[in-house]
Formats: sequence, structure tokens, C-alpha cells
Amino acid sequence: MDIGDAELHQKIKQKEIVFGGNLNLKIYGTLRCRSGKRMKRQNRVFFNTIEQAKACGFRPCGHCMRTDYKIWKNGLI
Repeated sequence: MDIGDAELHQKIKQKEIVFGGNLNLKIYGTLRCRSGKRMKRQNRVFFNTIEQAKACGFRPCGHCMRTDYKIWKNGLI
């Protein structure tokens, strides 16, 4: 679903959107993450919850969600 910048900012402000993800890399993290802020606009997706991101096949970011990333990594190796 494509939404405009104004609507996106409103949803973030109202805490309807809490996490951002990279479509190509299948990584999600907080909206304040420096790694996430550098991604290309066309690769961005947004999530309300961690469960929603995981259900879409995304993994936690190793920078802003270090603890969750370590749990995910240890579960796979």
C-alpha cells in the first residue's frame, strides 16, 4: 500500500507505525536506526509490531535491535 508523506508522518506520530523494514534485505528495525534511514525510499516498508514483521519473513536489525538479532542469529546457526 502506498501512502503519502503526510499520512506516513501522521501514522508514525500516532504510533500506528513503529518499525521500518527493507524489502530487499528482509530486515526490520526501529524508525530511529541510522542504517534504516540510509535505505532507498522504494525499499521501505512499515510495520506496527515485531510479530507483523516476522510474519512477513523479516529479521531484526543487527544495529538497533541487537538483542533480538542475537536471538535470531543463534536460532539459525
